[in-house]
Parts: sequence; structure tokens; C-alpha cells
Amino acid sequence: MVDRTAERSRTLTDQLPRGRTAPYRAVLGARMRAQRSYRGNFVLDLASSLLVGLVELAEVWVLFAAVDRLGGLDFTAILLVFGLADLAFSLADLAFGHCDTLPTYLRAGTLDVFYLRPQPLLLQLITSDISLRRLARAAVGLGALTAGLVVNDIAWSPAAVLLLALATLSGVATFAAMFVWAAGVQFFLVEGSEATNAFVYGGRYAASQPASVWGRPLTVLFGFFFPMAFTAYLPVVTLLELPGSELLPGWAGWCAPAAAVWAWCLAAFSWRIGVRHYQGAGG
Repeated sequence: MVDRTAERSRTLTDQLPRGRTAPYRAVLGARMRAQRSYRGNFVLDLASSLLVGLVELAEVWVLFAAVDRLGGLDFTAILLVFGLADLAFSLADLAFGHCDTLPTYLRAGTLDVFYLRPQPLLLQLITSDISLRRLARAAVGLGALTAGLVVNDIAWSPAAVLLLALATLSGVATFAAMFVWAAGVQFFLVEGSEATNAFVYGGRYAASQPASVWGRPLTVLFGFFFPMAFTAYLPVVTLLELPGSELLPGWAGWCAPAAAVWAWCLAAFSWRIGVRHYQGAGG
């Protein structure tokens, strides 16, 4: 009996993830299994997330039912912008979106528990949860992006494929940086998540629109400081060989990786300063 118990324990131990990332993979795996175990609720979550994405896509269609072009882009081009921005944001939201829960941890004092573990604080926060329902939202973005690639007249070449791949990866990285930036700011704010959401989720909305219609203040804010224009609009303009605007020329789509690096510099600065400012819950 003892031998069987020991053998069973060894089998379970062998099934556990190994390596430096083992604790994170174990937590994420447990979270995903827990969400899938309640199948009815999981399906409803997926359906609601899918519906939200379809409604936002329908808003774009309704807008272009009234106008032929907006900011130099027609519906087929803006479909490409929407798809690229929505896909990038949804993937970043899947991995980093629960950074929004940091204010809850700060108010409850439970963030201090993270300091007791021998892992980086940010990595613990990122891997503390995962919402699989956001995959449905990513499916809407992928569908819109695929449709946009089909209906637009694109001169396909190795450079065009490279641009599309760089734009997608850079867009995910830029939106992920926005979540981390907002989390770092929460160390200084009281109930300030709504203020930062105006830039994170507002930035996502701005990214799905043609930046050529922005006024100069918005162009400075979401074009350069928070480089939302580089997540979708500028890569699409470059891909379709369109002229762009005065401050955002068409060739700037190739600068999407540099914009992602800049966004992560902002995020790293915000997070580092915020963590140094935090003195604990005082419990």
C-alpha cells in the first residue's frame, strides 16, 4: 500500500511543469482548467465577448454606410485597420489585461503576498490569471484582418509579408506596454483605474480609427507619446501604399517596432517608479 502511494506521488510529481517557468505555467494551467470546467458559463463568456467584438465591427460598417471615405481610407482599408488593431489589442489583453486588477490588490493589501514569493513582481501579476473568453474577441479581429487582406488590392511581396508580421507583433507589444504603464501609475493613484483606462481602452479605440482625422493634440498624444497610430493605421497605410498625413507619413509603418520599444520604455519607467513608491499595505 505504501509502495503504491509513493509510486502515485512520483507520477504526479513527474507530471508537474519543470524549469524556471514551472510555477507560472502551473498557475496558468490551473486557471485555464478551472474556466473550462464550468462549460456552460465558459460558453456564455465566449459568446458575450464575441458579441462585443461584432458590435464594434458593426459600428464601423454603420459609419461607412453614411460616408464613402474617412481620412483618406475607404471601408475596405478601415476594415484592415480595425482587424489589425483589434487582433493586437485582444492578444495583449489576453496576456496582460488582468493588470487591471492591481488596484484591487492594492486596496485589499493582498499585493504584499506577491513579495513573499521569490519571483519578479510583474511576472507574478501577469501570470496570476488568464481570461480565455478574450480568445473570442481575438477571433473577431483575426476575421476582420483576414477579410481586409482579401478585399484590398495589396502588392504582395516578401517586404509586405514582413511588414504585416512586424506590425502584428509590434502592435501586441505596444498594447501590452500600455497595460503595464497603467498598472505602474496605479501605485500613485487612489481609485484611478478609470483615468488610466481612458488611455488604455481609449487608445485601443483610437488605434482602430484613421489617424489622419485626428487633431494635432490627439496626434501628439496617440501618435507619438502613446504610439497607437503605429499599431494599425500606419502599417496599413504603408502596406496599401497610401500617402498618410502631414505628421504621420505613409512610410512610418516600418517604424512600428521602434514605437513598441518606446512604449515599453514608458511602461518600464512607470512600473519601476511605482514599485519603488509602494510602501506596503501597512498590515
